Amino acid sequence: MSSPDLQPCFMRIRSNYPTFSDKERKIADYILENPQNIIHGTINQVADDIGIADSTVFRFCKRLGFKGYQAMKIALASEMVESMQDIHEKIQADDNEKTVTEKVFHSNIKTLEDTLKVVDEANFKAAVKTILSAQRVEFFGCGGSNIIALDAYHKLIRTGVHVFAQTDTHLQLMSASQLTSKDVAVLISHTGTTKDILQILEMSKENGVKTVGITGFAKSPLSENVDIPIFTLSDETDYRSEALASRIAQLTIIDAIYVNVMIARKGAGKKSLQKVRNAISSKRL
Repeated sequence: MSSPDLQPCFMRIRSNYPTFSDKERKIADYILENPQNIIHGTINQVADDIGIADSTVFRFCKRLGFKGYQAMKIALASEMVESMQDIHEKIQADDNEKTVTEKVFHSNIKTLEDTLKVVDEANFKAAVKTILSAQRVEFFGCGGSNIIALDAYHKLIRTGVHVFAQTDTHLQLMSASQLTSKDVAVLISHTGTTKDILQILEMSKENGVKTVGITGFAKSPLSENVDIPIFTLSDETDYRSEALASRIAQLTIIDAIYVNVMIARKGAGKKSLQKVRNAISSKRL
């Protein structure tokens, strides 16, 4: 796990892209499409290619967390060497079933590898600790993210922690209204801009509830307002959106939280897990 300061250049651009101004997006698009031009060119050449001032490019580098253009160039060059772009990643309309399947698998693997690089260790530890000390833990998500919330409930109920999840957005809001400062709300939203989730976040903060956010964007209303943000990273393709790819990372984040909680609970966790196994054993032939 790494801190945001160690995130590769491409990841910084993609995670902050929704917050960029029009000029910043022009620079971001140029870098994503022409990384070799950055590595081999000067700031003046890049600025001329884009049609903006050198100072604008420099400020963009600072916005990403680099000391300047040269620092960004070095980081980008290192990233290109460490992970050459997979020319087979993009799915073509005439790909056969086996090729499409392989590309989907490779894309999911890349999503997990990229997400592991951006998960902040301190935040992850804090999330696990907060869940362990909570009186009640409730997972919230809408649409596809609700499936992740239900999966979290399905896993963590085995630990003995008092976990809850609702499917209906009205029921989620009603349930959130009953949370207290002794509880934890885990809010899941790829974009971090889902109105229902932000409404639950606002209510949770008003009630003093500790909040954990799982999202794909470092600059979003969700990530900037929860107590503990955890980030995922995924790429969008012609046949699959970022949100669809990110669910693999979200599920894996939940898996990691579950295992950490189970280990921390030691004997109590094992006892609870055995109770669940005994309860559902009667459902098998």
